Amino acid sequence: MHTTRRTALIVLLGLAACGDKAPPPSSATASVEILPPLKMTQLNRERVIRVYLPPDYARSDRQYPVVYMHDGQNLFDDATSYSGEWGIDESLDELAATSDLALIVVGIDNGGENRMNELSPWPNADVGDAEGEGYMDFIVNQLKPVIDQTYRTLGDRKNTAILGSSMGGLISHYAITHYPNIFSKAGIFSPSYWFSPEVYDDTRERPPTDDSRLYLMIGEREGEDSVDNLLTMEKELLELGHPPNNLHTEVVPDGEHHETLWRAHFAGAITWLFAED
Repeated sequence: MHTTRRTALIVLLGLAACGDKAPPPSSATASVEILPPLKMTQLNRERVIRVYLPPDYARSDRQYPVVYMHDGQNLFDDATSYSGEWGIDESLDELAATSDLALIVVGIDNGGENRMNELSPWPNADVGDAEGEGYMDFIVNQLKPVIDQTYRTLGDRKNTAILGSSMGGLISHYAITHYPNIFSKAGIFSPSYWFSPEVYDDTRERPPTDDSRLYLMIGEREGEDSVDNLLTMEKELLELGHPPNNLHTEVVPDGEHHETLWRAHFAGAITWLFAED
């Protein structure tokens, strides 16, 4: 079995079993709100949504850009993460204090045993049915309207991003090409292109718009095939005419397929994605 595939399936089993372990104390900051579970009408499931608000949200009347992120359990809190949190709240609090960048982050919890199906736009023989289209329909047509009505958001595509890792990187790639009217920025960390080779033909048929900003990143130690897959996608995008200044590609020396890698590179990625043109 492909190394990255084996790793992903081990992670999936760990996510399903993590309920048997006593969770550590919560490490989420007061900036994170947990919404009542939302019914995903497309998939007939409920989903917990975690929302990070900037430090000045309560004392200002500003509107903020929004980043939609997958695997919400892993973003803010060690108590809910499988193998360590991303520290999104701490990273963005620091960015807000040292720059003009202040964002709302909407973390969508993964579906546990349904995670890989939900984050896959195309069927996979090892995992089964693809539910990525239903998952994205939930984000775009159900969740985003709730977020825009509940919070002071800048809801236009210029101020809306999507970001994830592994299978979350794959579905984020799909989102930037299939929903260009919603998202103009995508953080594609350690993408599972191996899981759905259809992504290459699909990208050729439906390339991202020229003004879309894509941040592709992978660790050098995630496997030669995974690195080659990412570099192949970079080549495809450039050959399709995507502007090089709107495409960032990085292979991190000694980087592994783990939250520590994604945490370390989140602030740099989000700063690049929202850099002024």
